Amino acid sequence: MFMVTLICNPAQGAMDPTLVENLRSAWGGGPAKWLAVGEAVEFEVMQKPDAFEAVWDDVQNAGVDLVILPTAGRRKRILIADMDSTMIRQECIDELADEAGVGARVADITARAMNGELDFDAALNERVGLLAGLDAGIIDHVIEERISLMPGGVELLLTMKSAGTYSALVSGGFTAFTQRVANTLGFDENRANTLIVENGKLTGQVGDPILGKQAKVDALNEISVRLGLSTDDAIAVGDGANDLGMLTLAGTGVALHAKPAVQAQCDVRVNHGDLSALLFVQGYSRADFVT
Repeated sequence: MFMVTLICNPAQGAMDPTLVENLRSAWGGGPAKWLAVGEAVEFEVMQKPDAFEAVWDDVQNAGVDLVILPTAGRRKRILIADMDSTMIRQECIDELADEAGVGARVADITARAMNGELDFDAALNERVGLLAGLDAGIIDHVIEERISLMPGGVELLLTMKSAGTYSALVSGGFTAFTQRVANTLGFDENRANTLIVENGKLTGQVGDPILGKQAKVDALNEISVRLGLSTDDAIAVGDGANDLGMLTLAGTGVALHAKPAVQAQCDVRVNHGDLSALLFVQGYSRADFVT
């Protein structure tokens, strides 16, 4: 059995019930259950429809995300998340670069690296090198003035933690940011790269080893073993090419507002909803959300 979940961004308008009923009827689905009126709905089908991709394109054009997952085991016991453009709206290194006057150059490298066009480690070293000499105090300024949480993140962490989920923030960014974001949202642990500071200024270097694509996979494996669980018990979320390893390894991998190269390799793609979509695809209703 499979559960079909449809999610929209309520700020862009309520979901059309006719769309839901037409799809349910065409696929021989069970009764529709609204998880949040006008925002998220689910119904069960016997098997994943062959026409899934074509229908996915159609509902995307209607501002709706379509997800189909096995009904069994939907609720996960591990949450592993990327930070930049996932748990927060921004790319931290781009914000630092803007303060250093090299914003456009770094943003271009970031975009290409996240789409898998550049080697992640080399791209990170190149970008951090452009920050050499920047006052380390700028980090706190960027956090306070430029960083904002992705909508739905607070509810995601509180709701899953109330159900006993272990949560890890694993980022190719920097510990100076992940520690603050993890503390704010309530992650159980965080892992990221370290910006080297000497005499109060960034040296333009990153501490070894660099946390990239493989390190995120390793983190998921290590956490699963430590907790006596399987990677199938995890839900992972990210947007960049360096997230693909953990997204494909986790029981449910969610490409959230992801780069095209990432979406092409992920079955669960959320482009209209926010982080609360991770709760809806696990069968939580908005009435279940902890706020």
